[in-house]
Amino acid sequence: MAEHDPEKLRKKLSELAERFPLFRLLGVEMLEFRPGFARTRLPLRDDLRNANGVLHGGIIAALIDITITQSMLMTDEYQRVRDTRGTMTSVDLRVKYLRPLSSGHAICEATVPHLGRRITHASAVVKSAEDKPIAFGDSTVLITPGDAAAPK
Repeated sequence: MAEHDPEKLRKKLSELAERFPLFRLLGVEMLEFRPGFARTRLPLRDDLRNANGVLHGGIIAALIDITITQSMLMTDEYQRVRDTRGTMTSVDLRVKYLRPLSSGHAICEATVPHLGRRITHASAVVKSAEDKPIAFGDSTVLITPGDAAAPK
């Protein structure tokens, strides 16, 4: 298994996030990430609003899923999965909506309270620019190691 320089990995992941089509489509900005933690920002635009004029619930769910994934990318467990060409797959994503967001931006913070060899649990909170909770989310992720001998 390859050794991983955290700063090189952070730079590589930041550059990838800037080019990632879904992030660009939604306008997701990576603010901070490290093993087991990530913070993202999503400016509210008209095309992200639902018929009631507030941030669409599906966009909130996507932001939670994106941020949870980012919180896992620098972990040793994810590096092992990547090195063996394995997968990490969300098998459950739950969102609890608390209040609408009608202006400004959303900030999402995700943590990974349990990172197992096969099952991971992560949680997130989405807040307004005024630091008011908008939604809580959590996800269960299935880790499937690949074949360490697989060609890259």
